[in-house]
Amino acid sequence: MKKIRISENIPEVSAIGVGCRRITELGSTEKVRELVEAALEVGINFFDHADIYADGKAETEFGRIMTPELRKKIVLQTKCAIRPGICYDFSKKHILEAVDGSLKRLRTDYIDILLLHRPDALMEPEEVAEAFNILKKEGKVHCFGVSNHNPMQMELLNSCLNEPVCVNQIQFSVAHCPTIDGGLNVNIQNDAGCSRDGSLIEYCRLKKVTLQAWAPFRYDKRVFIGSEEFLELNKALERIAEKYQATPNAIAVAWIMRHPAGIQTIVGSTQIKRVKEICKASDISLTREEWYEIYLSAGKVLP
Repeated sequence: MKKIRISENIPEVSAIGVGCRRITELGSTEKVRELVEAALEVGINFFDHADIYADGKAETEFGRIMTPELRKKIVLQTKCAIRPGICYDFSKKHILEAVDGSLKRLRTDYIDILLLHRPDALMEPEEVAEAFNILKKEGKVHCFGVSNHNPMQMELLNSCLNEPVCVNQIQFSVAHCPTIDGGLNVNIQNDAGCSRDGSLIEYCRLKKVTLQAWAPFRYDKRVFIGSEEFLELNKALERIAEKYQATPNAIAVAWIMRHPAGIQTIVGSTQIKRVKEICKASDISLTREEWYEIYLSAGKVLP
């Protein structure tokens, strides 16, 4: 498994991480333990949470398997700031309370990475900085990031932080990649040429911010793997998967990992067999022609 360096404040992490939003669906603590152990066996040491996943129950379930030995082996990321149905909340009070809640549920003394979960239109960067400084000083969080932020939102936040954010987690797949579409259609008067994120990929590459891809197999809320809505894409994934003796899911992840931005992929599967199959992506380096073939098969058009 390839490893990447997100921050000097935490260990190197696997290029593929396990998203824990659905682990409560496994039905037992023992099955959660089996999933985590299987992930570690194939080189995955990164586990992504959020305080809202299953209303906090996902963190609680993960916490039930936490031991000092396991904590040394893994890198934990969680997210805060979404108050479902109410607001996004970057207030100092909410951030501090949210982290304390996550620490309690996860049964750990520290979080490796804390992400602010979607932008808050009422963000006051000075207040966020105060919260981050307290969490860092108390050893509760080692480094910080954001989710679904554009470059200027990150710049505004960084203007008050002692350490710049090190991660931005965005929805990204071959079927949902407006960041790629906008970059390829510069100065073209079409929908794809409309920049919806302010050259986010280029910004993160320049600023050494790790991009994380969530929903790597989805378009909106639809899964494109095996879907009749994406016949040409699936044909391309299957043909290329056969060449590399891998699965279409692994090729879809290899497509993400082929980008020179060094995007870390967060996989939400709770099936051990599928997680192991997807890890094959770490050993696959698609050719330029294959990368573009997959992109075009998703219904994209080069200008």
